[in-house]
Amino acid sequence: MKLNSIAELLASNAYPGRGIVLGKSPDGCKAVAAYFIMGRSANSRNRIFVEDGEGIRTQAYDESKVEDPSLIIYAPVRVLGNKTIVTNGDQTDTIYEGMDKQMTFEQSLRSRTFEPDGPNFTPRISGVMHIENGNYNYALSILKSSDGDPAATNRYTFAYNTPLAGEGRFIHTYMSDGAPLPSFEGEPERVDVLDDIDSYSVLLWENLNPDNKVSLFVRYINIKDGTYETRILNKNK
Repeated sequence: MKLNSIAELLASNAYPGRGIVLGKSPDGCKAVAAYFIMGRSANSRNRIFVEDGEGIRTQAYDESKVEDPSLIIYAPVRVLGNKTIVTNGDQTDTIYEGMDKQMTFEQSLRSRTFEPDGPNFTPRISGVMHIENGNYNYALSILKSSDGDPAATNRYTFAYNTPLAGEGRFIHTYMSDGAPLPSFEGEPERVDVLDDIDSYSVLLWENLNPDNKVSLFVRYINIKDGTYETRILNKNK
């Protein structure tokens, strides 16, 4: 699989939906996570990211305009000890609670399926980063309908036990814009990562479609000691 430019992938896709990038900085010292949300409807666009303890949550920008909070208000990022969980829905809590009971990432998601938003049946994408004793590994998951058929759920987990410096894996909910929206297909895309959190945050934000982008979260975690830096960018200010 070729190493893609994340800037080019984002710039060429008007609507990847919600996306997760997990990887390692080129200097090999930082675990990298990024999560973005996009929206086409007024309800989806009426959101911001806010910090919530060691994680983040979505929040309505204008409470008076909220139509249906069920699929747009959730905690995309939570931290459980040396594990950082990143998802596109309330399955963040499912993973947190499962792993807190010694279940694996994959086992924790067995009770969940794709989102009930037919005809799109938006996939649930999730990631977990594990840092311990100077070692780092991560995994990504997608739960999706079987070619748009809500009667069947397909489950895929991708584990990266030895992440390579300077690259990450990118998974997103939709292949492109459409009606209905086509679900992500295949293995998470191999993409480039930068050493500097501010440069990477700007790179991602500036290449997301300006009409559809809503919010971006980026975190760099020091693999040696677990300290981290976070950046949040919101279109609504």
